[in-house]
Amino acid sequence: MNGILLYGVVLGAWKALSAGGSPLDAVERGCAQCEVDQCDGTVGYGGSPDESGETTLDAMIMDGNTMAVGAVANLRRIKNAIGVARAVMDHTKHTFLVGESASLFAESMGFVCEDLTTNRSLSIYSKWLDLRCQPNFRKNVTPDPTKSCGPYKPVRGLPEEKTSSLQKEVDLHSHDTIGMIAVDRNGNVATGTSTNGASHKIPGRVGDSPVIGAGSYADSLVGGAAATGDGDTMMRFLPSYQAVENMRLGADPTTACQKAIDRIQKRIPVFFGAIICANRTGSYGAACSKAPGFTQFHYSVFKPDLSQPLEEIVDCL
Repeated sequence: MNGILLYGVVLGAWKALSAGGSPLDAVERGCAQCEVDQCDGTVGYGGSPDESGETTLDAMIMDGNTMAVGAVANLRRIKNAIGVARAVMDHTKHTFLVGESASLFAESMGFVCEDLTTNRSLSIYSKWLDLRCQPNFRKNVTPDPTKSCGPYKPVRGLPEEKTSSLQKEVDLHSHDTIGMIAVDRNGNVATGTSTNGASHKIPGRVGDSPVIGAGSYADSLVGGAAATGDGDTMMRFLPSYQAVENMRLGADPTTACQKAIDRIQKRIPVFFGAIICANRTGSYGAACSKAPGFTQFHYSVFKPDLSQPLEEIVDCL
């Protein structure tokens, strides 16, 4: 993501923590700032319209002390997705709310109902329609999804076609996530994510970001991890959970992230994905998977010995 945007996001989270807030408060504050800033168009309102032109939001937050989680997916009409996820954690005995019912819950909790569509998202959608709905996420359907829009009907028994260059563009550049890890001076850990998902996704699609152990995971006995990338690939491997377990077994944060990425690469050699890791003592690291157009991963860090957020860069595996 844009370094200037991440600067404000990380600084906001740090201010919440240094003012006496909990790691949960810091994660919520940082992700909420990214939602307001519409980071890279991939977080918050007005970005990543789906096949019907609507923007929907996914978010989750996890407390590494209690292992409590609040998550929402396919959230409509509510801009503060991470806030609604926190409300699920704080005001229900549930973990995950989705779709229209999640939006109604948010309204009952006092969140303002607003239109998530903007001129920018409308423009993205219109250009996509002009390109005959290219690229998209359909396969084995008629009419040919590489040449035209739907409505589609299934075609059974056809071999899956090779990924087109346009589809690769979707995989690499149309979705991202704000993932955060906060660790306080006592080693308490919280993690969280927020995203508007993949551009031109099929309505109802949920990626890895709000899924526990995929988008993020926290355990104050060990540390935390958060992931971004091709959610339909990433969620199948629970990389954030895997990275935390790697740290539990003694791996340093960088190695823990690398092992989680390597585990996916053994089955899917080329994919767009990255993971950040931090242990309960504040050590941190990251790893990413090399893919066409994606060879490095940038992330930001703030800690007591710094006067401003530090941008870190890792070369992808």
